[in-house]
Amino acid sequence: MSNKATIRCPSNIAFIKYWGARDLARAIPVNPSISMTLRSCFSRSTVEWLDEDGEHEIRWRAAEGGLETAPPAFADRVRRHLDFLREWSGQGGRFRVATENSFPSAAGLASSASGFSALTLAVLGALDRQVSPAEQSALARLSGSGSASRSVMGGYVEWPAEGEGEGGSECHAHQLATAEHWDLRNVIAVVERGAKKTSSLDGHRRAETSPYFCTRQACLPERLEAVRRAIEERDFLRLGEVVEAEAIDLHCVAMTSTPAIFYWRPATLLVLEAVREMREDGVAAYSTMDAGANVHVICTPESEIEVAARLSRLDLDLSLIHDGVGNGPVVEPEHLF
Repeated sequence: MSNKATIRCPSNIAFIKYWGARDLARAIPVNPSISMTLRSCFSRSTVEWLDEDGEHEIRWRAAEGGLETAPPAFADRVRRHLDFLREWSGQGGRFRVATENSFPSAAGLASSASGFSALTLAVLGALDRQVSPAEQSALARLSGSGSASRSVMGGYVEWPAEGEGEGGSECHAHQLATAEHWDLRNVIAVVERGAKKTSSLDGHRRAETSPYFCTRQACLPERLEAVRRAIEERDFLRLGEVVEAEAIDLHCVAMTSTPAIFYWRPATLLVLEAVREMREDGVAAYSTMDAGANVHVICTPESEIEVAARLSRLDLDLSLIHDGVGNGPVVEPEHLF
């Protein structure tokens, strides 16, 4: 007997960042985070449950276009999560998995968030298990990708730093507002498509070695409240100022950790300067970055075309992804295998 499900799950961009964990294995964060769920950057995962003994089969979409055996480091993370979900469900058997991304992987664009949320929801579908959005979030988080807890929901999402239950099992995200509440756009300047040298997991491990870590933590209560209010009131100026400052602080922590992590590249700085110049000319746009060199330019629908045009004119080898706030995961009828 077998059962198969395919889920498309979006990435997200954090306005208030998850950086530093109280329990990295269970992805229990030091501080709350808030994000915007995207729509164009997504992962698609097909999971088949087989009622038989054996090893899980894990494949991913290769650059050449076909499905191939996933590399060991990625496959090991997926296998551990499959084992956990199998134990959680009380179900025997094994899984076949295939996954693909619509955007560069491991490049600081939250591919682990979309990938592990899609994997989690596809496993639940293959097992025919119906659980609440809160439990979906907690299960995705337990993949080890904390940001996956936010990608199971659409719109604007907050992930608190604490939760009840053994091992923080109820530490899950909740929706602040739907995508329809506020139509924001995100023009992503991809200046580095390859995998970053230092993973986000290593960044979380090093975060508290930074002398700037506590300074950022002290700023967060006010920032969190400002972002909540900005989303509620659709106040772009308030949101943009906080989001841009928060992104710079994340990278200050990374750069002052031991050993130091330098995610920025020369092209990153040129894009950041271009966004500042746009604002001086009256273009509604603010920058943010996750743990990587690529820059997300958050803007209004009216500014999206101008933002993209100005970024395209930079003397840089970059590509642009047009994205924006999205509605979250989708069940797809066509499978990857």
